[in-house]
Amino acid sequence: MRLGLHYWNFSTPADPTELAPTLARTARIADQAGVASFTVMDHFFQMEGMATAEEPMLEGYTTLGFLAAATERMTLGLLVTGVMYRYPGLLAKTVTTLDVLSGGRARLGIGASWYEREQRGLGVPVVPVAERFERLEETLQICKQMWSDDNGSYQGRHYQLTETLCVPAPLSRPYPPIMIGGGGEKKTLLLVARYADACNVFGSSAADVAGKLDVLRRHCEAEGRDYDEITKTVLVTRAPLPDVDAFVAEVREYAALGVTEVQTMPTGHPVEFAEQLAERVVPRLADIG
Repeated sequence: MRLGLHYWNFSTPADPTELAPTLARTARIADQAGVASFTVMDHFFQMEGMATAEEPMLEGYTTLGFLAAATERMTLGLLVTGVMYRYPGLLAKTVTTLDVLSGGRARLGIGASWYEREQRGLGVPVVPVAERFERLEETLQICKQMWSDDNGSYQGRHYQLTETLCVPAPLSRPYPPIMIGGGGEKKTLLLVARYADACNVFGSSAADVAGKLDVLRRHCEAEGRDYDEITKTVLVTRAPLPDVDAFVAEVREYAALGVTEVQTMPTGHPVEFAEQLAERVVPRLADIG
């Protein structure tokens, strides 16, 4: 079982001058311990419900570029890119840049976006949900074309590109893995079946995850896609350190469903969390799967 660290909170330490060294040290500890992936959010205001919108938040791709220089092994990505925040051609170029500079360690995590407060606050167009999913599908098509030998035009309903030139090409082959985040059964999981190399669903319970994966399997059957070639990942909401045995038991339940990567979120001071994760959790997951 692969373990990912999802770094969602930049409030600790409180001194902004300590953010960079704390982030780098946390990532290095995780990288050296064998944590497989490191992700941050694609938000500009902190998510309400998790904390107040005024809590510190760093732009995601800039953060990943910083982490590319601080780490050597981990996959780097956003969990997940909001489709409304970047033009698709520029997004493909951004992820390509991350992949080249990290030595082929980028992953494109993407979703339909949802946080209207930050969108309205920062002047990002707010469009109906149906249109967001249309734009998501076109973005996936554009990224795949940008990462192919086809440098020609793309003509969609929402996006028109006269050239899909992307030089240098990504180091990842055939391209940086595409992970679609979310558990929407009618649209999100359908797009996973059509375009994605991986899915990410919310780990509220093994029963809920099993239900989502059953839906994905049906979409794959309808689309003629091999369900088994899609990597299944889960963001686990249970904190791992208070009860490591319970966390490991839950991960085993996900593994039995075919999940091969779980992500966990730091609590408390991130450096101390990473140290404890490396010592108490990572070794326990090595024999799962």
